[in-house]
Amino acid sequence: MTSDAPFQLRPARASELRAIVGIDEAASELYALAGLVVALGDDHPFVLAEVERWGRAIERGLAQVAVDAQDQLLGFMTLGFVDGAPYLDQLAVHPRAMRRGIGAALLRQAVLWSGPRDLWLTTYAHLSWNRPFYERHGFALVPEDRCGPELGRILESQRAALPDPEQRIAMVRPGS
Repeated sequence: MTSDAPFQLRPARASELRAIVGIDEAASELYALAGLVVALGDDHPFVLAEVERWGRAIERGLAQVAVDAQDQLLGFMTLGFVDGAPYLDQLAVHPRAMRRGIGAALLRQAVLWSGPRDLWLTTYAHLSWNRPFYERHGFALVPEDRCGPELGRILESQRAALPDPEQRIAMVRPGS
């Protein structure tokens, strides 16, 4: 991107983990507007595990942030591997920065990273900014019996901690 672009992508820094968590918390407010209240405290095991994974992704160079011209964080994604395959662990954009193409740009980076390998993720099926967004970018719903054991455990963990567990799904985008 050029320097006058509305945002740029760059690797996340370890010092930005708290800000990344803040972006995720702010983005989660949209869930509440849709009737999905995520009422987990900062000390909940699910939250602690999530933040730990994001920290490891940063350490391994598997986290990207979108920043404005002043280097203020607007969104982020973290990547990893599940069942030996590339996995988009989290993608979130701060509500004040939504509808600017940031999520799509981060997702394109994830697809580039995965290269010829399939890229997996989990999300909500029934929210317009989740499943349909990913479908527009080449992802398809995967029946649970086609998920590997690690991805199955991720879905179980999400369904145990998050609201509307029956709406948590796995999706995959075939490698290029």
